[in-house]
Amino acid sequence: MLGKWLRHKVKHHEEETIQSILKLFRQSSDFVEYDFKWESTCYKIAYFRTMVDSDRLNRDILPYLPKAEKASLSALLEVVPITDKQIVHKADELRAKAMAGFIILYERDNPSACGVIEVSMESDRQVAPSENEFSVAGPRESFIESLDTNINLIRKRLPLPQLEIKEMKIGKITQTRVCLFYIQGLVNPDNLQTMQQRLEKVEFDQVIDSSSLAQMITDNTMSMFPQLINTERPERVAAVLAEGKVAFMCDGSPEAVFGPTTLIEFFSSLEDYFLPWQIASSVRLLRFVAVGFSILATPIYVAVLTYHYELIPRDLLATIIASRSNLPFPPIIEAIFLELTIELLREAGARLPTKVGQTIGIVGGIVIGQASVEAGLTSNILLIIVALAALASFTTPVYQMGNTIRLIRFPFIIAAAIAGGVGVVVCGLYTLVHLLHLTSLGRPYLAPLFPPRFQDWKDAFIRLPFSWMSSRPVYLRPRDKGRFNFSRATRKEDIDE
Repeated sequence: MLGKWLRHKVKHHEEETIQSILKLFRQSSDFVEYDFKWESTCYKIAYFRTMVDSDRLNRDILPYLPKAEKASLSALLEVVPITDKQIVHKADELRAKAMAGFIILYERDNPSACGVIEVSMESDRQVAPSENEFSVAGPRESFIESLDTNINLIRKRLPLPQLEIKEMKIGKITQTRVCLFYIQGLVNPDNLQTMQQRLEKVEFDQVIDSSSLAQMITDNTMSMFPQLINTERPERVAAVLAEGKVAFMCDGSPEAVFGPTTLIEFFSSLEDYFLPWQIASSVRLLRFVAVGFSILATPIYVAVLTYHYELIPRDLLATIIASRSNLPFPPIIEAIFLELTIELLREAGARLPTKVGQTIGIVGGIVIGQASVEAGLTSNILLIIVALAALASFTTPVYQMGNTIRLIRFPFIIAAAIAGGVGVVVCGLYTLVHLLHLTSLGRPYLAPLFPPRFQDWKDAFIRLPFSWMSSRPVYLRPRDKGRFNFSRATRKEDIDE
């Protein structure tokens, strides 16, 4: 029904007039309209009171209108000390301005042209520290829901004219403002064209958040692996733009999305570049180990206890037998029960208020875990393994990839129960083949591992010193490859006296 209505509106779009738009506006209870008389000419002032700042209207517009030299729209607009003002003659322009918080000024007997003045109400929250991408070192600012404020945060970090921003409207109903960011002279034209074309071809009723828009333009929508990275930190957007990537933001969304990206980047934190390279490399390696443990720990437990008892050391075998002596379920049921319990606790803690959620997560985990062991539903060894695997999954810096790590464990557990170690290997190979086929804006998802780009390995599993990273990532194919001259930065020059 809604689609039929939209097609009808598009079909009769050219038949709309300013009179019909004003008549439509009057059907809303928050649309205000009153007369303003200047000499012998009667004008009307109209606006949506829920979209307009009444203080600015009474202070910056109404007192100045009687000071106009003659009774014309251009003269009335000229005396108003507001920059964003114009005269519109088309119905669609009038509709867009009114919905954006402009007041409408028109002649009552001849509404063929309308003057519009921007006095929109600003209800944005203040810039606050990042919550989802917390960092001990580095800046604390994060994006908010105001697109103009977010652009300001990016431009403060990239004060150069080559930073270009292209704005477009996406969403048949919402008409959401979406801005595309890139640095001219650095970005690869293919990456820019791919991102821009996909955004322009999105035909969806409502676009409210950057995350939903990213899902619409991703390369493989059937994959559980995210192919674009969301971030709420302006310094990260500035860093990736300086590498030659492309980013976009939606008005009303506190996150930016950038690409092309690789699998390794999802395990790289911005904090890695604020710490000494030895510490940053150790922490990054720890993340990769933690992710591997989080995915494989429970499946290996199920595979070993189901098919491969001979792999268990003799000293440990007695402990495992004692812990499972009274359990009525096979390892697969035991593992899925605990994994689902952990996921329920995590989801409940995320949906409840902060203090209550923390209490539920801690107390619920302790009580349920202890009770399940005493009731003979699970073994204490598996309880420890599942708890460590859940803890290891939290080391992933990007939230979207953390969700993937949580979900991908279940196919591995089922494969381990069906075919043991062979099932785990087959599931791992299938995942690897899937990753080899994935792309991000047409670029290989597993770069720089495959295809091999050895120059980019300097910032892959470990982060080498900045003196070794003198060029931008090769897989991006930026137009300007060099970014740091170490020899010049460390060269000692004599001081002129």
